[in-house]
Amino acid sequence: MTSIVIPAHNEGRVIGRLLDALLADTSATGPDIVVVCNGCTDDTARAAGGRGDRVRVVEVPTPSKHHALRVGDEHARGFPRLYVDADVVVGAADVRALVAALDRSPELLAVAPGRDIPLAGCAWPVRAYYRVWQRLPAVREGLFGRGVIAVNEPGHARIAALPPLMADDLAASLAFGPGERRVVEEARVVVRPPRTWSDLIRRRVRAATSSAEYERFRAAGRPGAPEQSQGQGAAPAAAQEQSARTGTADLRALLRDRPALLPGVVVFVVAALAARRGSRKAIRNQYFSSWLRDESSRQG
Repeated sequence: MTSIVIPAHNEGRVIGRLLDALLADTSATGPDIVVVCNGCTDDTARAAGGRGDRVRVVEVPTPSKHHALRVGDEHARGFPRLYVDADVVVGAADVRALVAALDRSPELLAVAPGRDIPLAGCAWPVRAYYRVWQRLPAVREGLFGRGVIAVNEPGHARIAALPPLMADDLAASLAFGPGERRVVEEARVVVRPPRTWSDLIRRRVRAATSSAEYERFRAAGRPGAPEQSQGQGAAPAAAQEQSARTGTADLRALLRDRPALLPGVVVFVVAALAARRGSRKAIRNQYFSSWLRDESSRQG
């Protein structure tokens, strides 16, 4: 049985649209769905529970995504297993496409859907930023930034060995070598972007801080780091050299292919510099617990 684990912290405004999409076009024997409401002070549990018996709701008092994922694992009934953020939208047909990709290719341990980012209603700099960001090689090929990852049982063993990190999706993506992971473009997820420049910068500060935490974790050779793992949960040597960091060479290559993206590249660089400044204090103090959640992407 396919299981879907959804960690949700105060997602009452948006979780209904995800659950409705997952429940559409499925039979009573469809995927096992577990919503873990962690530290919620809104109506997330009621909104999820109102979708019927197909959705099981578990409530925990601690507002922690990592803890919610582990609790979800304790309640999930089978594999393949999907971990889905509550603020994205992925449909039942897309879930089936992800599961089919894992079933068809034994070498695959983890897959994620193609990403659709609706930019209507976003400020011009936000639209310019994402037109560049979506074309970067690491962004196109990585499983991060999609809000959905599906794993089989060996893939689950790999990510279950990871410690709590703010960059949980980045860590999960880099835990697999190129031959072990795949973006399944026929499956789609809608990821709503921030609408304003200030919200974009908040999100990028969070990304810069969490990426720094992950790189520090790998450099320290902590137990559970992909390059240090052993046995069934071990990441291959190829995964050790992977990175999601964008360099100037990536931007130059993008401009050679698409010169019209120059304004967007300028916006991208400005956002990156602002995020680096904003995250500097947290990185210096090794403070990685501030989530800087973007609320504008959860409107409607």
